[in-house]
Amino acid sequence: MMSNNVILFDTTLRDGEQALSASLTVKEKLQIALALERLGMDVIEAGFPVSSPGDFESVRTIAQTLKSARVCALSRAVDKDIDAAYEALKVAEAFRIHTFISTSTIHVEDKLKRSYDQVVEMAVAAVKRARRYTDDVEFSCEDAGRTPIDNLCRMVEAAIDAGASTVNIPDTVGYTLPNEFGGIIETLFNRVPNIDKAVISVHCHDDLGMSVANSMAAVQAGARQVEGTINGIGERAGNCALEEIAMIIKTRESFLGGLTTNVNHQEIHRTSKMVSQLCNMPVQPNKAIVGANAFSHSSGIHQDGMLKNKNTYEIMTPESIGLNNKALNLTSRSGRAAVKSHMDAMGYTEGEYDLDVLYQDFLDLADRKGQVFDYDLEALMYFANVRDEDDFFKMNYLSVQSGSIMATTSIRLQCGEEERCEAAVGNGPVDALYQCIYRITGYEIVLDKFDLTAKGEGEDGLGQADIIANYKGCKYHGTGLATDIVEASGQALLHVINSIHRAERIAAIKHSNQQHQAHSQKEHNISSEQM
Repeated sequence: MMSNNVILFDTTLRDGEQALSASLTVKEKLQIALALERLGMDVIEAGFPVSSPGDFESVRTIAQTLKSARVCALSRAVDKDIDAAYEALKVAEAFRIHTFISTSTIHVEDKLKRSYDQVVEMAVAAVKRARRYTDDVEFSCEDAGRTPIDNLCRMVEAAIDAGASTVNIPDTVGYTLPNEFGGIIETLFNRVPNIDKAVISVHCHDDLGMSVANSMAAVQAGARQVEGTINGIGERAGNCALEEIAMIIKTRESFLGGLTTNVNHQEIHRTSKMVSQLCNMPVQPNKAIVGANAFSHSSGIHQDGMLKNKNTYEIMTPESIGLNNKALNLTSRSGRAAVKSHMDAMGYTEGEYDLDVLYQDFLDLADRKGQVFDYDLEALMYFANVRDEDDFFKMNYLSVQSGSIMATTSIRLQCGEEERCEAAVGNGPVDALYQCIYRITGYEIVLDKFDLTAKGEGEDGLGQADIIANYKGCKYHGTGLATDIVEASGQALLHVINSIHRAERIAAIKHSNQQHQAHSQKEHNISSEQM
């Protein structure tokens, strides 16, 4: 009998992250992974280990930290990829290796330039190699939505025979229609003789806006794993939004025959905000489930109905996704216990933030704006989590004079143990501030993107600056938060520069270690020759 539980496979940190304008740090990826685990994601695809040392380290760190979610890593159907996935994952108690190869005619002939027989052989070999390391192997038929059905049936059967416990059917380019994609899944269940030995998964992209509809059609046809991302982030138009899948199954449970997921729905809103914040990917206001307008009612007819009975126009409540409209009212006289109590009330645990840091930031903010609300505390917490204690550059003082023609800025910047001062003019206060920072730090950075957004409500709300900066061909995301947007802009640039400085320091240490090892090896060889 087929299970009623739908497995949710989250690839925010792999398919989602690879589409971002700047890569996430290991610390940021770990934060998101822990949030996904709290949300109840069954499988978390943490990255593509062979692609870079940074991705390898992220997968390893996440694998050794998570407790309940199954950690997964992606690999092509290539031995070195599969071996790298294992090396990164082996620190986990249980893990999944996810290997894939293209199966559509256009991919096989024009990208792989092989025969279909050769592709099947590669897939079988990859699954068997992955099975040396774990019983939990997933195989994906890339571009399955455009694969001839006879070829797809053959590939699925061969992968299961080789030992794949999950077989994924991706609509890689978002091409199919819901009834078409559901028909593909139904055909596989009718024609593949060993299909009962594996979980059938789907991974749908949103190029035509049908990723969620296609995924649900597949579930109704028998698929029992859905792959996607939080907020639907990902390549091109993005992936299937898993928060939408979770709420569809919850809201239409009876119609769907009692299907369930393991999602803690109260965590949806919070996880969505974290992913949006750390990935620098704003959520559109009219986005289903987590958009700012998702529970707003502006039409007079709708408002009248809502006043009489919320069910007239609200098929789910804000509270069902953890969106509680509780306005906190804290002042500089509020103590640590009050701040912690309000964080507890919003569902945050002590492990998610440093109370000492948060309380100091709260006091600084309360002194500036008087009253502090729930959204202020959340913004402070997210910003504190992206800062590092070992930041080399810190702003001690900022003064701005601005007029209609030009602006002057002067700063005092802490550079390790030394404090340096600088002043500059610019065509605006932010430009003048950035000139000061460039002169002191010596970094020549190209800004690709600069965004300012309001965090909270009213004229005394916090301002958040987000920048994408290019340095020697690498892109970095920096963020800053303050009641003053010029200060927030400076924090964002210093966030980037500290990241660059930290990366250079690590590279220098590695280079020094390599030289030391080479020197030691040379001395060892000389000693051996003398013997």
